[in-house]
Amino acid sequence: MTTFDERAGLSDLTSTAERVRASVEAVIEGKPEVVRTALTVLLAEGHLLIEDVPGVGKTMLAKALARSVDCSVRRIQFTPDLLPSDITGVSVFDQERREFEFRPGAIFAQIVIGDEINRASPKTQSALLESMEERQVTADGRTHELPSPFMVVATQNPVEMEGTYPLPEAQRDRFMARVSMGYPSPEAELRMLDLHGGVSPLDDLQPAAHAHDIVKLIEAVRAVHVAESVRRYAVDLVNGTRHHPELRLGASPRGTLHLLRAAKATAALAGRDYTLPDDVRAQAVPVLAHRLLPTAQAQLNRRTPEQIVLDILRLTPVPVPEQTAPRPPEARRP
Repeated sequence: MTTFDERAGLSDLTSTAERVRASVEAVIEGKPEVVRTALTVLLAEGHLLIEDVPGVGKTMLAKALARSVDCSVRRIQFTPDLLPSDITGVSVFDQERREFEFRPGAIFAQIVIGDEINRASPKTQSALLESMEERQVTADGRTHELPSPFMVVATQNPVEMEGTYPLPEAQRDRFMARVSMGYPSPEAELRMLDLHGGVSPLDDLQPAAHAHDIVKLIEAVRAVHVAESVRRYAVDLVNGTRHHPELRLGASPRGTLHLLRAAKATAALAGRDYTLPDDVRAQAVPVLAHRLLPTAQAQLNRRTPEQIVLDILRLTPVPVPEQTAPRPPEARRP
């Protein structure tokens, strides 16, 4: 439960998040919702999957987010010949000391950009499973902790494209949210021509926050209050995906946890230290849709997981407004 002083600190930290958002939007034209989702995932200690056709700015968004925060950044270009050890690291024998020494791989950074993740083999994709869930890497019987904050921002092309491998369900489920860039509006594309026509705006992008600022933001998000009715609403939404007739696989309990964390980050970005049902609704599609598998009949009817999540949102009763904010200290019982 947050105190008054913590709420005041939350207001200060929210201004830091706004600076990061503005920095990213200086590079990504006309996509404020996508940028806000990326920032929400960062503060909710999740990982982001950006899926769309080539050339719409997937990697640019990942780079802009990484450069807007002054922390360590590594990029992994996923290709069919990439090995798991290229990601996690490998032990090398040191001739002078006569012992094996662990050489960390590209995953040992605070923000890891996985470019075109579904162009690597499933064996290589699985090298990310432990690091994304447990924030550690186990090699040769030894466990190595990853730095904090830690976030994987992966891009992928649609699976119908040549030379791509669909991500397995276990891999998709570890991403907190999936977003699609989409084509820009004509006005945004004209501004992009002016902005990107000469030099890349990434060259002039300066960090808007330090790594320790992001850690403080994450701690503030953890302290956001969630009422019982809001928690039950999140559970009802996820449970609706498990019993929907057009789905053969619903969202996992990890999906419920990610939905609640994203809702708390949404509330923090709005300057609140308590969540509302609207915070859960705002994150339902990006957090749940990529975890769902439609039935064959739903695919024949061209029903997308996003449409099904919207149906579930319409059918699930929204909790009646109650005391969602934490009570003042004098109103609490010992």
